[in-house]
Amino acid sequence: MSPTTPRRTAPLTALLAPLCLTAPSLGVAQFGAAPPPRPVDARAAAPQDFTGYWVAVVTEDWRFRMVTPDKGDFAGVPLNAEGRRIADEWDPKRDEANGDQCRSYGAAVIMRVPERLHITWTDDNTLRVETDAGEQVRLLHFGGTPPPAATPSWQGYSVADWEGRSPRTFIGAVRGGLGSARPAPEGYLKVVTTQLRPGYLRKNGVPYGPKTSVLEYFDSFKEPNGDRWLVVTTVVTDPEYLAQPFVTSSHFKKIPDASGWHPTPCEAQ
Repeated sequence: MSPTTPRRTAPLTALLAPLCLTAPSLGVAQFGAAPPPRPVDARAAAPQDFTGYWVAVVTEDWRFRMVTPDKGDFAGVPLNAEGRRIADEWDPKRDEANGDQCRSYGAAVIMRVPERLHITWTDDNTLRVETDAGEQVRLLHFGGTPPPAATPSWQGYSVADWEGRSPRTFIGAVRGGLGSARPAPEGYLKVVTTQLRPGYLRKNGVPYGPKTSVLEYFDSFKEPNGDRWLVVTTVVTDPEYLAQPFVTSSHFKKIPDASGWHPTPCEAQ
């Protein structure tokens, strides 16, 4: 299963479509006009619980994430010619002078930063993601739509939705051999972010522009030893600086409390 095309179950409306074609006025004739949609209650409908504290576990791209890469080192990012030209002009002192220290902490890259997350619900339809690195706050809006004239920001505007409700089977390793299959609910969080202020995909000036959109899938699983993991697959699409979408997968391990939580401001290098 591709990370950019997760499995989805067929919606009930698709299964009932033939009935609607044969009796289009049946519901209205019997019950009158269709009622307005009920308000979303994303917290109650959540198939997974992402709340709590998480710490990033950096198992790949170490030299790009744990230290600032050298200027001009943008291996692995599908930059086009204009993107490479902009990256070659990176000047962290200029960013500091302009108050742009947070350019490598925007929504397109914030989940790649070595950090801790604190995830909570601010209300039934808004999930809040705080990072100690850069002291960023993301708000994931369920049932929302981006404001038409919002000012671009580092975290932009994120629209969230639960997807993937079909059952799946886990095979767990147990002492003495392979564990038996057991059904478990499947569900992941899909997030689409737009209205972004231009920033960097890496700390050394690899750019993304104002037309960038970010698609993310949040999924969680529990290992037999009790460890819980959060996996965030991120797809960055930028028609200005990228020749194709830039796909990454970031991993976080759940921790019991705020131990180690250390808010620090953005750094330009």
